[in-house]
Amino acid sequence: MHRNFLQDKLNRHCPFDAAEADMLQQIIEFVARHEGCFERSLSIGHVTGSAWIVDHERTHVLLTHHRKLDRWLQLGGHSDGDGHTLNVALREGREESGLAQLQPLRDAIFDVDVHLIPARKDEAAHYHYDVRFLLEADRRAPLTLSGESKDLAWVSLDDAQRLAPEPSIQRMVAKSRVLD
Repeated sequence: MHRNFLQDKLNRHCPFDAAEADMLQQIIEFVARHEGCFERSLSIGHVTGSAWIVDHERTHVLLTHHRKLDRWLQLGGHSDGDGHTLNVALREGREESGLAQLQPLRDAIFDVDVHLIPARKDEAAHYHYDVRFLLEADRRAPLTLSGESKDLAWVSLDDAQRLAPEPSIQRMVAKSRVLD
């Protein structure tokens, strides 16, 4: 499995705070240790790619109310063997929103997070080593709800803070407020 793309991006990423710095180190070590890090079949965990999608004015973010986790989150999902995590984020963003026009604001990593996915009937608890990219889309473009979501909505950054109190979402909102 080719890991160089992600390893290069991770080594260049500048964490926002101590919590993200710790998770960055965890992801770097995980990717170095596991050749199959992009495969869902790696039962202890795997690399995922997420899309933090902002509108052109950068005042709103697109969130999904995740069906299985029952929480408001950024869009994203499994790499399924694709080591190019920016492509994963773009693919997942398109699939989960119906937005055809998604543009990366930069090709650098926007955020990283490591989080435990709870066990379900056919799957043991495992970790997602989530690599997030900053994407932009037109807030007026039509959205299509996928089967993975209960809802999909453009929300203001203030509303995102209220809807999604998780520290990683709070961190991405804070980063969004200082975008250049």
